[in-house]
Amino acid sequence: MSSANYVIIARHPDRLIIRDMGPWDQFKTVTNAAEIVVEELFANGDLARGQRLLYYDSESDLAEIVLDERGRFAGFRPAGEP
Repeated sequence: MSSANYVIIARHPDRLIIRDMGPWDQFKTVTNAAEIVVEELFANGDLARGQRLLYYDSESDLAEIVLDERGRFAGFRPAGEP
């Protein structure tokens, strides 16, 4: 099984919004690959320190991947409207 399959759907100065695309029989969900997704987004220059990372999960619910002060994955929390 490969890493998560996701797309960037919106960029804002204070947040980046991605969508989990699946198919989940071939890819991990963003939820299950959150650490890797965060690393990829920083490495590609898509996510900057201080930005929030919101995502539509495999159930199409909006959630936030919480980042620590170093920009590493630190957990999840429900997100309001983007």
